[in-house]
Amino acid sequence: MRLYLLLFSAIILMGSFAPPKKKKILIFSKTSSYRHKESIVAGKKYIMELGSKNKFGVDTTENADDFTPENLKKYAAVVFLCTTGNVLNDQQQLAFEQFIKNGGGYVGIHSSADTEYDWPWFGELNGAYFKNHPRPQEAVFNVVDQNNIATAHLPKVWKRSDELYNFKWIGTDLHVLITIDENSYTGGANGDNHPMAWYHDFDGGRAFYTALGHDNKSWEDPLYLQHVLGGIKYAMGEKPELKSIASGK
Repeated sequence: MRLYLLLFSAIILMGSFAPPKKKKILIFSKTSSYRHKESIVAGKKYIMELGSKNKFGVDTTENADDFTPENLKKYAAVVFLCTTGNVLNDQQQLAFEQFIKNGGGYVGIHSSADTEYDWPWFGELNGAYFKNHPRPQEAVFNVVDQNNIATAHLPKVWKRSDELYNFKWIGTDLHVLITIDENSYTGGANGDNHPMAWYHDFDGGRAFYTALGHDNKSWEDPLYLQHVLGGIKYAMGEKPELKSIASGK
């Protein structure tokens, strides 16, 4: 009897120290209009590598039927990787809304802003809707929050080439991380306050968006990869702000 109790206690103790279940994310890359083929292919590859290196699981899909309450329960966050157009039906939209309301996370990359114009809730989640863009070119990006897990590694003034989005609508509850200097390129249409990356708590969940990532060149840039990784970590539940370091003491 004593041996039985010892064995039972050992089993309970082992169970209490079981490693936590690894979090998973879902990459969704369905398109119904323009398709950023290079970025989608590269994005899947590099995000899967980020998951392997940072101990989170990654599934990929272009099947909107995967947006059910039961299936979405498996994930901490969903990445809309260069989606375009109407990609979810009414029932699938409701499932995704409930996922966010239950504390799920969202990451929007580049043309996710060119998605679901007839679904206002999604526009508010993403934080903006796409209007147009000039030709891809180099521009100056200003990192306005250097104490965030998605931007702390970036130079305060970041020069890079990309497809530079103008927005027809921008939310007002966004914590902006990066803006673009419209004087540094031709074709800007949002003025002095032209955000290009942000995050916000939204409707019970968390949302991160970056307008960067037009093609595979972005994914081959370690600075951009770390930027996306920070957004994913926030969407999965990590605190967005780094601990401040006391100065002069």
